[in-house]
Amino acid sequence: MKVDFVKKLQLNFAEYLISCLPSSINTIFLSFNELTIIVNSSSISDILFFLRNDGQSLFRQLVDATAVDYPENDKRFEVVYMLLSLVYNTRIRVKTHVNEMTSLDSSVSVYPSGGWPEREIWDMFGVYFKDHPDLRRLLTDYSFESHPFRKDFPINGYTAVRYDDTLKIVLYESTELSQEYRNFDFENSWSTINR
Repeated sequence: MKVDFVKKLQLNFAEYLISCLPSSINTIFLSFNELTIIVNSSSISDILFFLRNDGQSLFRQLVDATAVDYPENDKRFEVVYMLLSLVYNTRIRVKTHVNEMTSLDSSVSVYPSGGWPEREIWDMFGVYFKDHPDLRRLLTDYSFESHPFRKDFPINGYTAVRYDDTLKIVLYESTELSQEYRNFDFENSWSTINR
């Protein structure tokens, strides 16, 4: 009974969002009993600002931000923001899609806690955040080339590092392995894989 009531509240809130932001929201759906909205990448800052400050929303905390790579899509990167409203004890996911050449407005002006997750997304996927105050690599070395969470990134990387015992130095060697996109089967669980 309580689940039905919560779903009804979320659907009412979804209708409210559509009425307030009709040109910015593409899709709204429930996933794992949480509201998910897919928005235009050009209006991500406006959406986040609205969700933080609107009296019926009050999503004052950015819990996390991440990205997913779908190389088969024109806009291959799905950037996901997870927001929390302590006032209403609810969460919402905000998703948007960009490609390698499209920049995304930084969320730091709305949520200062978005600085580190956006740096990680930049470092791992190569999604550029416009007006980010400190957009530099976070997890990889500054001289690192490419972005390792992209699905077209070679499994062993572009450079092999090994220690040469005769020369007593560390050698960096280019790897030359041709590789297509890896195929991921999201439908099957690990237990059904034949070994």
